[in-house]
Amino acid sequence: MWLFGASGSNMPATDQMQVQRIQERPRISRRHPGKPFWYLPVSLAFDASWAAAPVHLALRSAGDTQAMRYAVVAAAAWLFVRTSRGRYALRSLGESGTISAALRDWLVLVGLLAVLCVASGERTPVLLAVAGLAPCGPMAAVFQSLIHRHLRAQRRDGRAVRRALVIGEVSAIEGLVNHLARRTDHEFVVVGLCPVGDEDPDSLIPVHSRLDRQPPPHLSGDSSPVLEAVRGLDVDLVFVAAGPCMAGERLRRLSWAVHGEGRPLIVLPGLSEVARRRVDVSSVAGLTMLHVAPPVRHAGALLLKAASDRLGAILLIVLLAPVFAAVAITVRLGSPGAVLYRQIRMGQGGRPFTMWKFRTMVANAEQLAKELAGTNEQDGRMFKIRRDPRVTRVGRVLRRYSLDELPQLFNVLQGHMSLVGPRPPLPEEVAEYNDVELRRLTVKPGLTGLWQISGRSDLSWDETLALDLRYVDNWSPSVDYGVLCRTLRAVVEGNGAY
Repeated sequence: MWLFGASGSNMPATDQMQVQRIQERPRISRRHPGKPFWYLPVSLAFDASWAAAPVHLALRSAGDTQAMRYAVVAAAAWLFVRTSRGRYALRSLGESGTISAALRDWLVLVGLLAVLCVASGERTPVLLAVAGLAPCGPMAAVFQSLIHRHLRAQRRDGRAVRRALVIGEVSAIEGLVNHLARRTDHEFVVVGLCPVGDEDPDSLIPVHSRLDRQPPPHLSGDSSPVLEAVRGLDVDLVFVAAGPCMAGERLRRLSWAVHGEGRPLIVLPGLSEVARRRVDVSSVAGLTMLHVAPPVRHAGALLLKAASDRLGAILLIVLLAPVFAAVAITVRLGSPGAVLYRQIRMGQGGRPFTMWKFRTMVANAEQLAKELAGTNEQDGRMFKIRRDPRVTRVGRVLRRYSLDELPQLFNVLQGHMSLVGPRPPLPEEVAEYNDVELRRLTVKPGLTGLWQISGRSDLSWDETLALDLRYVDNWSPSVDYGVLCRTLRAVVEGNGAY
């Protein structure tokens, strides 16, 4: 533990701030903290190539003698659009992106080039040029996904990270450090802690202005424990866990000190699992305000989701009809009993409905469940056993590839379920829910969801609940699309399917 005091001052021991150096991990150069240096030039070259090459080939094949010129213009315009929309900002490079963002960029590009053509009087074959530009959006999304995977792999190995010093009340920084330690999909590694107490409000941030009433610039002096920690630990940034003891003028003075050292200051307001699109910042009467938009619940979005669910269910039922028939025959021949298994589950608003599945257990599974009550391997409301003796040999295969869930497409068609949503709970599980857990029932349960693509039965109840609440609070059509795309991979891998 490192102890930083105000050297040359009469600061009492109770006013000193203890800075604990807690871990070390490899890092890349200070010049590009948190991101490999080659992301930017490679991203620029990749986007320019996929804008210029297809346009050049399309126009050259049509005999246009200005093909190269238009290809250069297309590449420059695409880079301009991407730059103006912040796609090459250091904080954005390598982070997860969506196909919808790339599509919006592409639409802006087409509009920009259309305006340029009209303004310059060019007579370029419009449809041919647009066709040539078509690969821009999808390829940009693909490349973003590839470098995101590379960045996540780097972070799992302790590279491409930013060293952080955390300041705040003990309970707040403990929660923050534990949260960051549980995950590897972020760029921060905490290398030091500055816990502060609340015995004396003036002792929370030991700065010169409190001791000798010097002006704020003296906050950057060597006698500040916070600044000595910043220098001694060579941190890239400072986290502040906001709270009653870390707010107002005290936080303002701390920002002066930290910024004077050339380090960014990040204030954590205590919100968690809130999508970035729901948060906006404004300044009113000198106060910084954080606006949190409510979850998407307007009629248009819900109508779109309902229509997509039913249309998707119809298409999947038609396309998978041979699979339905093959699975039904296999279940019938595999063990005695009905082909389909019916079970009461709780839907949106706590309304019960009958859920359908292909039978994967012996016929008297529910009676045997009472005998196995003491063998539950889950730590919460769900009942799961990794090697459940009630599951048949055919049932294990069906569960491994989630084929037993296919009849739930008819539940989607009836409006009881959605293609994407939380797992549908049992009535006895819901009977034990608290107020937080009941929030899972504010949306329709889903055939697939964040739980299914994140490990399924391998997850604890707390992890399952956190994923479901994240979906409930941050739902959007693009979230559903992302979950559906990742479901196929989760089914093939079969992690947590038992």
